[in-house]
Amino acid sequence: MNRILWLVSFAIGVPCTLAAAILLFFTFSPIPTAAPQPAPRVLSASIPAFPSISSAVFSADARPTILSKYLSRYKSPLYPLANYLVATADKYLLDYRLLVAIAQQESNLCKKIIPSSHNCWGYGIYGDKVTKFDSYEQGIETVARGLKKNYIDKGLTSPEEIMTKYTPQSLEKGGSWAKGINQFLDDIELL
Repeated sequence: MNRILWLVSFAIGVPCTLAAAILLFFTFSPIPTAAPQPAPRVLSASIPAFPSISSAVFSADARPTILSKYLSRYKSPLYPLANYLVATADKYLLDYRLLVAIAQQESNLCKKIIPSSHNCWGYGIYGDKVTKFDSYEQGIETVARGLKKNYIDKGLTSPEEIMTKYTPQSLEKGGSWAKGINQFLDDIELL
C-alpha cells in the first residue's frame, strides 16, 4: 500500500512542481538596472604597460621519437639511428615502421645476427649465402632500396604480399612472418 501511495504522490507532485516553477519564471519581471554611467575620463597621458607572455609553437616530426622509444625499450643497437631510419623510409616512400618491424622479426632488433654482418633484416641470407654490410646505415639503405625496388614497386605492399617473396617458407607456417610484422607495426604505432 505504501508503494502505491508513494507512486501516486510522485505522479501528482512532479507535474505540479514543474508547472509552478514555469509559472513563477514567466510572472516575475526582470529587476530594472541602473542607467549606464559615462566612463571616467583618464587624465594621464600614459597608461602603465602590463607584462606580456609570448610563445611560439613549432611542429616536429614525432616519428623519430616513436622509433627511439621503441628501439630503446628493446635495447637495440639501432637506437641511435632512429632519425636515419625515418629519413631513409621517406626517401624510398616506405612506412617508417617497416624496417624496424622486419628487424624485430628477423633478428630481435639486431641482437641475434651473424657477427659483424650488420644485417638485422635477414636480407639476402639463405642457405650458405650471407649478405653482410659494413655498417647499420649501409644495411638500412640497402634493405630500404631493395624493398622499394623489388617489392613495393612490384605491387607487394602489405606484409602478407611481401612475405610471398621475402620469406616464402613462412607461407607453410600459416603466414607467421606477416603476422609478426603486423604485430610489430602495431606495437610501434601504439607508442
